[in-house]
Amino acid sequence: MLIPDYIDEHLLVLNKPSGLLCVPGRGEDKQDCLSARAQQQWPDALVVHRLDQPTSGLVVMARSLAVQRALGDAFAARAVRKRYTAVVCGSPAAQPLPPSHALHAAMPQDGHRWSLVDLPLIADWERRPLQRVDGEMGKPSQTWWRAMNAEEAAALPAIPAGSTRLWLGPLTGRTHQLRLHMQAIGHAMLGDGLYASAAVQAMAPRLLLQAQQLVFAHPVTGQWLDCRLAADF
Repeated sequence: MLIPDYIDEHLLVLNKPSGLLCVPGRGEDKQDCLSARAQQQWPDALVVHRLDQPTSGLVVMARSLAVQRALGDAFAARAVRKRYTAVVCGSPAAQPLPPSHALHAAMPQDGHRWSLVDLPLIADWERRPLQRVDGEMGKPSQTWWRAMNAEEAAALPAIPAGSTRLWLGPLTGRTHQLRLHMQAIGHAMLGDGLYASAAVQAMAPRLLLQAQQLVFAHPVTGQWLDCRLAADF
């Protein structure tokens, strides 16, 4: 049974476990998914966006076509603030943007300095479902990141030696963006079966990536919703 993080007559926000598909895949063995489970409890539930199968965390679903369109437009317009937590190998060196940078105003406003990965991504058709960085043909893709400080991590479980907890704030929403951006700067996520080396993949029993916060304006009431989860790793 799914327990919503938020629910009303217009929408619901669910916590997807790692390993569960968001929508059905091809084949009878891939029909169990978050949307199917949600529709068993709320027959009017409609898909708005997705998380990768190994990623855990918050997923919002609409309960009418009008709300589905409104939420889809909000995601497309980057009007939904998303924050993820991840554990990566190594210790990424911060590279804060100078105030003169065109994207400096889009930096998350939490009193901390964030670094930006700005690398265009494209599908790697010869190695699907992988994506790759492509400076000529790739679509613009930007991810804010910063290391979690000691106070933020104090109450969380210990992580393997040689790894770092990060906050991630995607500006764009490309397939595998967070995973590939971290790998591209030399710090793949622990447990990542697509982009990490075998040694880094073996450092965790699952992909250590969670959609921990969604902030958006309710499409009907206009009220700002701030949905958050506790870290699950």
